[in-house]
Amino acid sequence: MSTSPTTDALGAPVPVLSLSPVVLSVPGRPVDLQVRVSAPATGTGLPVILLSHGHGPSNNLSSLNGYAPLATFWAAHGFVVVQPTHLTSRTLTHLVADAPGAPDFWRSRAEDMAHILDQLDVIENAMPQLAGRIDHTKIALAGHSLGGFTAALLLGAGLTDPGTGNLVHLVEPRIKAGVLLAAPGRGGDVLNGPMAEQWPIIGAVDFSTMTAPALVVAGDKDDSRHFTDMGPDWHTDPYTLSPGPKTLLTLFDAEHGLGGIAGYDAAETTDENPERVAALARLTAAYLHTRLHPGAPAWQTTCEALTTGPDPVGHVESK
Repeated sequence: MSTSPTTDALGAPVPVLSLSPVVLSVPGRPVDLQVRVSAPATGTGLPVILLSHGHGPSNNLSSLNGYAPLATFWAAHGFVVVQPTHLTSRTLTHLVADAPGAPDFWRSRAEDMAHILDQLDVIENAMPQLAGRIDHTKIALAGHSLGGFTAALLLGAGLTDPGTGNLVHLVEPRIKAGVLLAAPGRGGDVLNGPMAEQWPIIGAVDFSTMTAPALVVAGDKDDSRHFTDMGPDWHTDPYTLSPGPKTLLTLFDAEHGLGGIAGYDAAETTDENPERVAALARLTAAYLHTRLHPGAPAWQTTCEALTTGPDPVGHVESK
């Protein structure tokens, strides 16, 4: 089998070590913060990706147990991936249903990532053979759906607190770049679907201050009618309404699951497509590699391989 350009750009995959749960104590949080850590078995100076899960219908994918198709690929290609179980997870509902901040826990979700970075040395030392191999200056972030909303806040987007009316900023300067996967878009008049009243927080985001570099990934068939009648373009708002440097990857024929990133063979995936998931894993890894290693050719090479030619997986534009 010949080696494809995409393989060359990221190097060959290596075996992955995974440890779960690593338990972090956070004062005031109703339950301990549990994370899964996935890391390549070899390599040093490893960058970190924090992965924020969404709020899907299944019990376990919206937790540290989800998103294996992405987490495993990223770890096999040189990243340490840290996945928290946010308080929105269905695995915790019976414990936190009445806790302050329920049901959306928007502030807690963002704070989880800051707590992880505060205790990165604890995480590093908890996993056998990982100590001393992380580059603490190379931190990236990815989030799917509600996780994309969380990522936007950490990358600089403002939020009008529905409870107080105050503008809140939860930007995390240690995070150098991000990936927003099928993230929610703007509020206002377009937030007119039946779920809009239940989740007013979704429409409270101001993308104009989201200045950190980010890749926004949107499916051109991701029509979130429960929130808006704007159509799939709603999910491009984090790109359209934020300042550069930003890149938009529009995946052809992709719905909200983007081919099945939340889990292998997940029943909730409406557009199951392993090839699309593989391409997305490559593109996101290449984007973050190049952002964290300026001048590296991975992003350009991978884009040329997967988004040009006779059968592109999507379209890329940047600003």
